[in-house]
Amino acid sequence: MEAAGRPTAVVVTTEFLHEAEVQRDALGMRDLTLVVIQHPLSTLTDEEIEQRAQQAAAQCVGILLGRSF
Repeated sequence: MEAAGRPTAVVVTTEFLHEAEVQRDALGMRDLTLVVIQHPLSTLTDEEIEQRAQQAAAQCVGILLGRSF
């Protein structure tokens, strides 16, 4: 979607940040903004996952509306 000119919010955990950056750069998408949340997710309670989602939500909305961070 980003390559087609549509703002794209990519959410990645801290554990996979390096890999996401490598892929982003390899695809020539250096301007793609990554939304980073703490790892892990699989061992969290529903409430803890909700907190992580809320932390990322504002950044995602900003990206989709074309605001830079």
